[in-house]
Amino acid sequence: MVKVYATTDTYDYTFPETALAYMLRYPNPFSTHVLSTDTISRSYDPVMQRLTTVRLHLKKSKLPPAVLRLLPGGALRSSGDGAKDGQTRAYILEKSVVDVKEGVMETESRNLDWTGVLSVVEQQTYRRISIPVQDALGASRGATDVLTTVTLHSHVGEAIRKKRAKWSTTFSSAVDDPTITSSEGEETEEDAKPGFLRSWTTSSIQRSIELIGLRRAEGSQPKAKEGMKVVLERLRRGGLVAVMEGMRRDREELMMP
Repeated sequence: MVKVYATTDTYDYTFPETALAYMLRYPNPFSTHVLSTDTISRSYDPVMQRLTTVRLHLKKSKLPPAVLRLLPGGALRSSGDGAKDGQTRAYILEKSVVDVKEGVMETESRNLDWTGVLSVVEQQTYRRISIPVQDALGASRGATDVLTTVTLHSHVGEAIRKKRAKWSTTFSSAVDDPTITSSEGEETEEDAKPGFLRSWTTSSIQRSIELIGLRRAEGSQPKAKEGMKVVLERLRRGGLVAVMEGMRRDREELMMP
């Protein structure tokens, strides 16, 4: 069971500006949850004119109370300190490929933590608009289209289903095996039963968590776009110097108590 959210936008900036702003988008006033960004690898293919970059982002987040109520205690204990109240830190793996010749950038970001609860994969395609766009003053300028697709898949139900299947197999064997006493069979059944929300079906749990994640994705995309606009405007007004200065100010504000 999978939920998909898709949206399209247009940035009134050239493709080179937009691609550079994407690489420099953290930190910005709309991304205070991003704690750090590290580049793992970067390579350029001179023949295909493609730049491939792999980065790791550390982000802080808070699990919605509705999700916390759906999680078994074991999942919370294994996640580390702070998870019981929903406060978490998660690593996001990002890969981007910039095709300079075609004017296309494809990106993919996926969470590396809490994948047993909800896997979130965000894919974006930035594409240069060949026909110049006119601004409010009638001047022609470049523009870039972006298609964003977020795919959400909860695996909580799968773990429960496997546990139930194991219980069913174990109990059936106990019933069919004449060497096992009735008390042993009853003990096996009780030990193997799922321990939380027995009245819920696995599909209900999956659907609930995915819907909560979908609503969060819908709410976060406008903020992500506004953050990109901040970086793009800094880049247009003052170039890299203005972007770096803005990043410095944003970091200082993040560190303030």
